[in-house]
Amino acid sequence: MVEKIISWAIHNRFMVLIGIVMITIGGIYSIRETPVDAIPDLSENQVIVFTEWMGRNPQIIEDQITYPLVTNLQGIPKIKTIRAASMFGMSFIFVIFEDDAEIYWSRTRVLERLNYAQKFLPPGITPTLGPDGTGIGHVFWYTLKGDGYNLGELRALQDWYVKFALQNVAGVSEVASYGGFQKQYQVAIDPHKLIYYGVPLMDVAKAVVNNNRDVGGSLFEMNDMGYMIRGLGYIKTPEDIENISVGTYRSIPIRLKDVAHIQMGGELRLGIIEENGEGEAVGGIVVMRYGENAKDVIERVKVRIEEFKKGLPEGVEFHIAYDRSGLIDDSINTLSEALWQEILIVSVVVVLFLFHVRSGLVAIASILLSVLIGFILMKVFGVTSNIMSLGGIALAIGDVVDPGIVMAENAYRSLTNRVLQKNTSDENN
Repeated sequence: MVEKIISWAIHNRFMVLIGIVMITIGGIYSIRETPVDAIPDLSENQVIVFTEWMGRNPQIIEDQITYPLVTNLQGIPKIKTIRAASMFGMSFIFVIFEDDAEIYWSRTRVLERLNYAQKFLPPGITPTLGPDGTGIGHVFWYTLKGDGYNLGELRALQDWYVKFALQNVAGVSEVASYGGFQKQYQVAIDPHKLIYYGVPLMDVAKAVVNNNRDVGGSLFEMNDMGYMIRGLGYIKTPEDIENISVGTYRSIPIRLKDVAHIQMGGELRLGIIEENGEGEAVGGIVVMRYGENAKDVIERVKVRIEEFKKGLPEGVEFHIAYDRSGLIDDSINTLSEALWQEILIVSVVVVLFLFHVRSGLVAIASILLSVLIGFILMKVFGVTSNIMSLGGIALAIGDVVDPGIVMAENAYRSLTNRVLQKNTSDENN
């Protein structure tokens, strides 16, 4: 079989040349288009369903949220298994699909089943899907620091400015905020005053909700002009909450400040984020979308950062806490260094021991074409260029070198023997 292939290649040199050109073009295209990352993605093909019901203990979460959702999610095609975890105020369900299931097809199927399962949940509870990323999608971390700014102000800047700017970057699935305090209006109700004034607690809750909205009115015409009527009622300061009417007592309006204390505070925290032992930090995590090129996503994020940094308040600085592009570049440089070193060593060995430059070029060409074919196969089978796959190519170069040297040396020896035999026969004649 090998002899037939060699014989065909010798008699069809033009076709072989076309094949080499096609391999070169396909290999270069595959190198440019294959997603590049530092570490291989070994995570399972999963869809995360997150449901929040604050203030409820894990047993209630398990009985009223996790169990109904798990039972209704069963039966979706290509599901391998379903895992769930119930904790205080939150429910997590991990739907694991078969490896050949397309991720966005899987998310659509889960979303369809969640729409049906909605009626089995308590009123006002809506399950949501997690980001379309993987376990290694955290490609970029950053922090915000500023003298004269407290943790609440930095967290508000992250949630309402930086996060929205980075979420629009192509390839970014989510920007998760961490650290600091999330501002909120806190209403501390005095139960004794509620009993004294005879105001039910549910009326207080409904009054706060109903007084935090804008409403639309009709069209008012005057002097051939039409005026749109609307009521402005969004809460902007704690004083707006204090003046909300929650009922009457002997024909006297009762305002919320009469039965409760209103203040601006931070949401309950279960942990803190610290950077380099220098104190608490506020920042975000950029989560890459499934199947994206990590290096390209990070470069686009850095470009967007330079654009919106001009809009940061004076004194606020942007710090990069983790950037995977450095590890990715090191992986690529390792392969490049191993490639040219092995090509150089092979060339020196072949030329030094065989004293034949063309034999060295044959071995070098076999190495380059083998690497290009490897990248083509990686592109076809969806294997990313990571530290493991690139390291495998670097190690495989050594295996490619050995047969190249052996074949070149064997061909050179055979040709030399034939030339010597021919010269000997010519001398005898």
